[in-house]
Amino acid sequence: MKKVCVFCGSSFGAGGEYRKAAVVLGDSLVERKLELVYGGARVGLMGEIASTVLKGNGYVTGVIPKQLQEKEVAHTELTDLRVTGSMHERKAMMAELSDGFIAMPGGLGTIEEIFEVLTWAQLGFHHKPCGFLNVAGYYDHLIKFLDHTVQEEFIHPGYRSMILVDDNPEALLDKMESYQPPKVDKAKVMLDMLNRNQTS
Repeated sequence: MKKVCVFCGSSFGAGGEYRKAAVVLGDSLVERKLELVYGGARVGLMGEIASTVLKGNGYVTGVIPKQLQEKEVAHTELTDLRVTGSMHERKAMMAELSDGFIAMPGGLGTIEEIFEVLTWAQLGFHHKPCGFLNVAGYYDHLIKFLDHTVQEEFIHPGYRSMILVDDNPEALLDKMESYQPPKVDKAKVMLDMLNRNQTS
């Protein structure tokens, strides 16, 4: 793993712990000589983690749609800034550039981005690690919901195991470095579901 994509909020959130976590994660990336790929903005947690990596002489690639760049939210001191024509192109480029994905606290965009790459992993489009940095229990309810989807048989336990979670940046990066994608027979899963539905 050489490049880590971090999805996170364009605000700092209600608590100072989120901003501190962005700094700790940024420092951890620098210490491990991992490059940062992120959404290219200079605001909120996005700007904080990018600036932290840059201060440590790390490499930062930002990917931002032209429409947002024109609103002057782009970070102007990045090692590499890629400008795309749309949000779809932005997400595709971030996925292509990265070897792993982390969701820090954030809003709808952050949640949508991490679940898209998780869906691609489930479909076998990539085998890259995906994790949630669960700062101050921010994702507790979401993780509980994901466990509920397994209990209700909408997500296979093997696919649930793809979702790495930790509240410590170093521990999460360790999990990502040692990640092995689950071996799930998609055809068998679908057949088992079909048989179960026919007998219920």
